[in-house]
Amino acid sequence: MKYISFLLPDGTAAFGRLEGETVYQLGTGTDDLKSAIGHDNLATLTNGQRYALAEVSLLPVIPNPDKIFCVGHNYESHRQETNRAATDFPSIFTRFADTLLPHGNDILVPKVSTQLDFEGELAVIIGKGGRYVSEADAMSHVAGYACFNDASVRDWQWHTRQFIPGKNFPTTGPFGPYMITPDEAGDLSDINVTTRLNGKVMQEQPIKDMIFPIATVIAYISNFTELRPGDVIASGTPGGVGAKRTPPVWMKAGDIIEIEIGPMGILSNTIADEA
Repeated sequence: MKYISFLLPDGTAAFGRLEGETVYQLGTGTDDLKSAIGHDNLATLTNGQRYALAEVSLLPVIPNPDKIFCVGHNYESHRQETNRAATDFPSIFTRFADTLLPHGNDILVPKVSTQLDFEGELAVIIGKGGRYVSEADAMSHVAGYACFNDASVRDWQWHTRQFIPGKNFPTTGPFGPYMITPDEAGDLSDINVTTRLNGKVMQEQPIKDMIFPIATVIAYISNFTELRPGDVIASGTPGGVGAKRTPPVWMKAGDIIEIEIGPMGILSNTIADEA
């Protein structure tokens, strides 16, 4: 199944199933996709009001996650291009929920930077929370997957050794277009994470090449904080980022950036300058 969060034609926030170009609203009142995941009843919800996809406005898949974790240097190709030392544990940093934006909306180049970079990633959405999750049980905690672009304001990221400023400018975390459930995603091993800038492939590598697999990352994070339904893990980007090219490639107004991950679809956004 594919699930989306969206705004109804009257501006009310909602969530639903996506079947082709048709959206079926699920839940009522204050329900949202995060709460439905937490109640573990997505599959049993019956189709409500029907809309054409063109009638609604997409929101980030989970507009209101409690926590967003990002894994740094989780592909060997990216670790090597950044000259980072190999580590025994995954490098984890955080994003804020108000940095997220949906498929189709503009990523804004901040007024204070011209160094906006792309990072195509697989987003893992937590379904069942918990602490001290074992690696053997970790994948049973996954509600689904989606495309993510951990777009990075590099000069602000590099002000110090702390990543957070460069990873938390508004409208720099595209997330979508939909969440796909694990049964529909199937075996992730040979699915590629592909990033295209204006149609040119910039990053492409199979998910199986992660240094720290998804189960390892979930287990590690759950040791230091409680995972909750709707939490998001951006699982790392392959090599090929703009900052490490010669000369560097920065996204600029008018560019189109696409992240494609097999059955997770294509996350596409246009770049615009901050007003």
